[in-house]
Amino acid sequence: MFGSESSLSMFLNTLTPKFYVALTGTSSLISGLILIFEWWYFRKYGTSFIEQVSVSHLRPLLGGVDNSSSNNSNTSNGDADSSRQSVSECKVWRNPLNLFRGAEYNRYTWVTGREPLTYYDMNLSAQDHQTFFTCDSDHIRPADAIMQKAWRERNPQARISAAHEALELEDCATAYILLAEEEATTIVEAEKLFKQALKVGEGCYRRSQQLQHHGSQYEAQHRRDTNVLVYIKRRLAMCSRKLGRTREAVKMMRDLMKEFPLLSMFNIHENLLESLLELQNYADVQAVLAKYDDISLPKSATICYTAALLKARAVSDKFSPEAASRRGLSTAEMNAVEAIHRAVEFNPHVPKYLLEMKSLILPPEHILKRGDSEAIAYAFFHLQHWKRVEGALNLLHCTWEGTFRMIPYPLEKGHLFYPYPICTETADRELLPTVFHEVSVYPKKELPFFILFTAGLCSFTAMLALLTHQFPELMGVFAKAFLGTLFAPLNFIMEKVESILPSGLWHQLTRI
Repeated sequence: MFGSESSLSMFLNTLTPKFYVALTGTSSLISGLILIFEWWYFRKYGTSFIEQVSVSHLRPLLGGVDNSSSNNSNTSNGDADSSRQSVSECKVWRNPLNLFRGAEYNRYTWVTGREPLTYYDMNLSAQDHQTFFTCDSDHIRPADAIMQKAWRERNPQARISAAHEALELEDCATAYILLAEEEATTIVEAEKLFKQALKVGEGCYRRSQQLQHHGSQYEAQHRRDTNVLVYIKRRLAMCSRKLGRTREAVKMMRDLMKEFPLLSMFNIHENLLESLLELQNYADVQAVLAKYDDISLPKSATICYTAALLKARAVSDKFSPEAASRRGLSTAEMNAVEAIHRAVEFNPHVPKYLLEMKSLILPPEHILKRGDSEAIAYAFFHLQHWKRVEGALNLLHCTWEGTFRMIPYPLEKGHLFYPYPICTETADRELLPTVFHEVSVYPKKELPFFILFTAGLCSFTAMLALLTHQFPELMGVFAKAFLGTLFAPLNFIMEKVESILPSGLWHQLTRI
């Protein structure tokens, strides 16, 4: 025993500082080469080589099954979809399910003291109102002239006062709209005002329809009256939906879509989808999706996630991750998972709200497609529909993060859709109240553990080499102390073994 200790001590004493420099330098070089290779492989393929090899060899031993597969037809569809997307990257859209300012947003402010709408969002609404509810000939009628100024007012009380002033002169549909949106404190009051607006709006629409071909001025009036009438009927349908008369709301929306089929900019079909889901009329939901989930039409979170919900509904009640890992995914389960991956790629912010990993706030009046604002608007109204389908949220929880493994690196390159807009975060910060809401950003692919490990190892060995070169004697003492401490447990075990075993047997073992 003492001979082994003396030989170890003699070996350590014979080591020169040059040996330590060579040892640490060689280790640093090897770890640096590993780091460079790992970084190159990660930049090219988006995954760690060491991690990939480890998982591929260890997973069969642990009984796991890799069910990931690529769908070439979906990729080709995504390429075609990408070529047809000509909309601006950061175009802001009117929220199809936007709330009422007086009856909902203001009530929230009264209770919490917080402002749910940003100035930027309200300014966009003011621009929308001027576009939809005014025209160049408003100066002909005094009430319309007053309302043209009212829509430009920043002060809510000034707008409400102007609307009352316009109604004192004559019945004005846009004045009733403003009062229903901003002065009414309940949905019932808003519905009454919208019904009054409907009577006036229908009369104006019929008159302008007869005169629309008499000149550009009459054509502009008819366009304005059409926008007013569509807006009123849509808001009346939304009032019916909020008051629990869902079947009536569905009928009103269907009639409106038949009467004005070309006004797709209002996205009335998204209101219809939400109401049909409330009725659990999934067959009609599928029929609406078949018409609007078309490759030539703009997508939305409502379209993509509703399609995923319907496919998840077919398998979610019996889905088990453990069973799926043993037997593999069935065709129906694979279709559901692919639909979820498609939806998550379109808007990756929605799952955290549906899974209640992040708190919801009131949706804004405008949304940015694929952004956090759209995710909030969708989850605010559709979370209840996901909860109603047994196992749907469990299936989403188990599969949504797998989307990012299918998207080529960098993540913004896109797989089934056009690349994710890089300006989304900035626009969402303008639309959402960042004072009490943390804006969700596009998830970045984190560096694998092995790249971080090799980087740390390379840095550590390079530092050791530098210290050994600068302070050879001190580092030699440190190395002897470190190795002595490292081998101390082994020496302790050897002493215990020697005390237990007979001396003759130990002598024979050492000779062997």
